[in-house]
Amino acid sequence: MNDFTALIADLGLFVCVPWVLWRLLGRTIPIAVIPILIGILAAVWHLPVRSAGLPSFYGDTIGWVAVLVLAFTAGMEMWQHPEGDSGDSKISTPSVPRLLAGAAAALGGPFLIGTALVFYFFLPLPGWHAPAVSPLIGAASIGLCIAVSALPVLIGIVRELPIEDKPLGQLALKLAVIDDATLWIGLALLQFAAERQTAMQSWGLRQCLAVFLLLGLGLAGSLASRHIRNPPKALIWGVVPVYLILGSWASMTLGLHELIGAYFAGAFMPPSWVKRLPFEAISTFCLIWIAPLFFGHSGLRIDGDALTWPSVLASLSLVLISIIAKMGSIYAFPPAPNLSTRQTFGLGSLLQCKGLMEIVAATILHEQGMLSEFAFASLMVLAVISTLLTGPMFHLFKPSTITVTPQRTAKEES
Repeated sequence: MNDFTALIADLGLFVCVPWVLWRLLGRTIPIAVIPILIGILAAVWHLPVRSAGLPSFYGDTIGWVAVLVLAFTAGMEMWQHPEGDSGDSKISTPSVPRLLAGAAAALGGPFLIGTALVFYFFLPLPGWHAPAVSPLIGAASIGLCIAVSALPVLIGIVRELPIEDKPLGQLALKLAVIDDATLWIGLALLQFAAERQTAMQSWGLRQCLAVFLLLGLGLAGSLASRHIRNPPKALIWGVVPVYLILGSWASMTLGLHELIGAYFAGAFMPPSWVKRLPFEAISTFCLIWIAPLFFGHSGLRIDGDALTWPSVLASLSLVLISIIAKMGSIYAFPPAPNLSTRQTFGLGSLLQCKGLMEIVAATILHEQGMLSEFAFASLMVLAVISTLLTGPMFHLFKPSTITVTPQRTAKEES
């Protein structure tokens, strides 16, 4: 099968079929989950997709570019305030220190608990030890995936919430933005830690240039946001690919993943410029029509023989660890004052959603040899299950809405 025919088959299996299923299901689940499930089932059932040329070369490339764009737009969203009316909210607006401390607890608690449990109970199991790193870094890699929250998926979920639930959703988004930035920083630190013995020895002119380039992108964005707040729109569109390409190249040159540089390049874009770009529409288009190629291929790359019943049980254990640790951490240190118990658990149910951020993170770590096949398969299942549970859990824990019926007066009753 030639490359073009394989691309058509790729688009049919991982883009068209998920879209049709998503519409038939009434868009009740995030669309990113469906191509992952298709890929996982194809790998587990050993379907002969390889004979059809899947994953195709062009499909792989197109999906990869789409995820680069998603990482870039996620960086852009870091400094933007989600739109939407928050309604009559009784949730107090947290101060910046309180919000940052709450985000640290919501991310740090699951990370530390997950890392410790994985180190002592999961890594000793057969097939769980990462091939290229020490047990501690391997456990921390899984712990980071357990702790992460899915910003892009949460944005879509919050947009669909009824008006009375918007304030809680907006608070979840604020925390998810901080979690998202911390995820990419954590991925960079883990990769530096994994390569610490050879990373600095191999540094040369190109690596120093990459560091200065990243600093220059940040400095240029800061200066532009102060002195060139409203440039011509053509200039903004011209700068976008430059930032994306240079940021990706810089992180790749430093031995990090290209997605990390793409994210920070988006975050370095001047916020006043970003507001004039349809980055949400671009992100939605990539998420629905292009990125499913990446998600489906990620599912296909699972070793089907690794996803045995013990791996499924391990995945369910990771789901429980993730949910309990996330909700427990938020309950122990709420990110806003005067949250009720139901509000706290509702917030935790939103933030336990893993979505495509964990899939991207797990794929990066797996490609770097920092996750074993068994761990990678279990984390992919964790991402799917946690995302599917988000809606039902939120509706279970969110504060109940009480409708007050006006009482009739005696005159009206008569």
